Amino acid sequence: MAKRDYYEVLGVSKSATDQELKKAYRKLAIKYHPDKNPDNKEAEEKFKEAAEAYEVLSNADKRARYDRFGHQGVGGAAGGGGFSGQGMSMDDIFSQFGDIFGGGGSPFESFFGGGRQRTRKAVGSNIRIKLKLTLEDITNGVEKKIKYTKKVVADGVKFDTCNTCGGRGQVTQVTNTFLGQMQSTTTCPACGGSGKTIGSRPAGADHQGLTSKEVTTTLNIPAGVEDGMQLSVNGKGNEIAGGIPGDLIVLVEVVAHEHLKREGNNIIYNLYIDFPTAVLGGDLEVPTVSGRVRIKIEPGTQAGKILRLRNKGVPDINGYGRGDQLVQVNVWTPQKVSNEEKDILKKLRDSDNFKPNPDKNEKGFFDRMREYFS
Repeated sequence: MAKRDYYEVLGVSKSATDQELKKAYRKLAIKYHPDKNPDNKEAEEKFKEAAEAYEVLSNADKRARYDRFGHQGVGGAAGGGGFSGQGMSMDDIFSQFGDIFGGGGSPFESFFGGGRQRTRKAVGSNIRIKLKLTLEDITNGVEKKIKYTKKVVADGVKFDTCNTCGGRGQVTQVTNTFLGQMQSTTTCPACGGSGKTIGSRPAGADHQGLTSKEVTTTLNIPAGVEDGMQLSVNGKGNEIAGGIPGDLIVLVEVVAHEHLKREGNNIIYNLYIDFPTAVLGGDLEVPTVSGRVRIKIEPGTQAGKILRLRNKGVPDINGYGRGDQLVQVNVWTPQKVSNEEKDILKKLRDSDNFKPNPDKNEKGFFDRMREYFS
């Protein structure tokens, strides 16, 4: 089943403020909260769907990518982990949105009579890498195996329950104010939210019980990604003792093609033809991302004419069809000519048939480009 639009899930407009997003999410979370809907699978799925939507839209960077690229900008499919979005567990949701589901002062605590005591999980740091892709890669989609170094929990490391938080991963503070006592819950500073501290660690491990390891991950890059786009792979970042791994952030870097250039979902190719071919017409070959194809140049073709090759462009990353390849015809003018060629050109110049006589309906270059890209 296709994912619903995140704004639709939360019931807000695309211009919604952070406060409007939070308010909409709290309303849905209360409605579908597991404590209010025990053993209700449908309510649990709606609860997760709302959490996923809020997780993306409440993050400025993820929201910008989602607005530009849709679900593929923050989700999609990648082997060995998958791009972020799906797969959030209930514990992930409660640990991730502690400001909404947390302890003292939480709307859920008063609504559900105390709520659930949940351990906030510590999260490892993210790893950022650049991945170079060709125009053929982003047009067809590609599977890439990459090697990188990450931090993993060392073999033999032993953990103790954190003495500061008693294994909860959170500490509660009570502050006296003129309104009375205010209670707040924060991540435990001693264990970083994991609820555990290192009891002993093997030689070679750092103070967090981690060691470096080279790993290989397979990424299934969807067709339609763009240069500068960031793809996030869940759980493939650095590990952390007693917590969950961070993410692998993949920055797409598209290598320039020798002949073709991408414009949106269309591909542009500049075709240069000689003057006789422009007058007489002919068959020529042009490159595309799927190989060379033959096109027909009609007699009397004007410089600047744009020929469209249907469905030879880049697939839309959100699945809305595929672009075209636009072939712009340029008539090549030689820089030097022989005396014999000069005589021929002078005769042609004096011929009334070779004097410019454009049709009033003839479209200019910018009009043609506007027409093709509109």
